[in-house]
Amino acid sequence: MAEILQKDGTWVFDGDALRLTPGRDKNVGLLRRELGELVVPLGALAGVSFEQGKKTGRLRLRLRDGADPLLHATGGRLTEPHDPYQLTVESDRYGVAEYFVDEVRSALLLDQIPTDPVDGYLLPGPSVPLAVSAGDGTAAFDGEHIRLEWNWKTEDAKASAGPRTLALTDVVAVEWQPAAGLENGHLRFTVRHAPTKAPPKYDPNAVELWGFKKDPLMALVAAAVQARLPHPARVAAIDVRKTRDVRPETPSPPVGSAEDGHDALLRRLRELGELHRTGVLTDEEFTMAKQAILKRM
Repeated sequence: MAEILQKDGTWVFDGDALRLTPGRDKNVGLLRRELGELVVPLGALAGVSFEQGKKTGRLRLRLRDGADPLLHATGGRLTEPHDPYQLTVESDRYGVAEYFVDEVRSALLLDQIPTDPVDGYLLPGPSVPLAVSAGDGTAAFDGEHIRLEWNWKTEDAKASAGPRTLALTDVVAVEWQPAAGLENGHLRFTVRHAPTKAPPKYDPNAVELWGFKKDPLMALVAAAVQARLPHPARVAAIDVRKTRDVRPETPSPPVGSAEDGHDALLRRLRELGELHRTGVLTDEEFTMAKQAILKRM
């Protein structure tokens, strides 16, 4: 077993999983505190590293793509105080940190853990029910429904319709974006058959965030919803298989000019190439899907 205790938190590795417990230091972000202890199975790891500095160093865990709904929902945009997969290490504990890294790497090697993406979440995401108030509203999730309620700072155009309730079965995607510079952030839900390009300020399916202290907590709602949606890799594979099964003699309905359709097919080819590169598609599936698109072109 390997263990490292710091003001920033405590990491323990027992050979099968890592337990990440946030510390009580004032520099520990609200998101990490609310998440509490995380248990990361060894199979969810793609790597571990330690970076030394003059005064402090940093332990970092790298998870396999698709293993954690929190990382997927936030798109890698969690900043240092809120990222549960980073640990600040004091200079007098550098030796312990290096030993910790060696133990985890040895286990990854012995168990032959691959680093490729996974097609199912290996971490459960935040528990429900939960509710967070930040920006221009409150987002609550009970595992089946999302409820958005507005406050006095909400734009009239959005608040006039009153609270909004979304069934999880109607949600196809969720995104959390932090405020950056002069750009506000948001928590946005994409609803089936109701796409919108409205800014979060006016979007009734989004909470606008202004960069205040509680903004990162909205990522908890995003992660809890994401954990209960179909895994993105499986959705992509289903879409590709549908493309593969398209018969070239079946005409597609007109959706615009021939040039627009050609560009869409080119984009689809690029998407197929990325899915093949990351291992979501087998060589055979990629070849068949590519041929179907080329025939349509």
